[in-house]
Amino acid sequence: MLLLTMIARLADGLPLAASMQEDEQVGRDLQQYQTQAKQLFRKLNEQSPTRCTLEAGTMAFHYFIEQGVCYLVLSEASFSKKLAFAYLEDLQAEFHEQHGKKVPTVSRPYSFIEKSLLLLCTHRLLPHLPRTALDSKASNLSSLSKKYRSDAKYLNTRSTYAKLAAGGVFFIMLIVYIRFWWL
Repeated sequence: MLLLTMIARLADGLPLAASMQEDEQVGRDLQQYQTQAKQLFRKLNEQSPTRCTLEAGTMAFHYFIEQGVCYLVLSEASFSKKLAFAYLEDLQAEFHEQHGKKVPTVSRPYSFIEKSLLLLCTHRLLPHLPRTALDSKASNLSSLSKKYRSDAKYLNTRSTYAKLAAGGVFFIMLIVYIRFWWL
């Protein structure tokens, strides 16, 4: 799940836009991660890797630098890096198309906090994410279910054979006992 998206100018780390997932459970911790993201923006420069993932506990920051702008997203550490960077590339294309020429002249933080831009990219990509994740989990669950079903049949058959063998041994012992002790 993508929890936080931020865009900043690379030259000075000035935040240009941000969007947070509205979730009360996650919201308490997002302030801490937002502060870390701002610190990261101040440390990044032209020599920084253009794509990078940084783990922060159970979360991960994925950032993408293009044309002097850093696009960052916070997700759960288990979230697919491929999907996170696909989201960042879509975000970069939209942002550059709408605001690319204005970025060097902006002087105040969050000048491009238009929800339409961030929501556009989020809504374009996110409807596919839960299904993709759920489909892979459902497929995995289905294959595990089939495996356990076949294992259960094998164990039940083996248990039946063990019971029959124990009954057979008991019956043979009873016949031997009767043959030698009673006759």
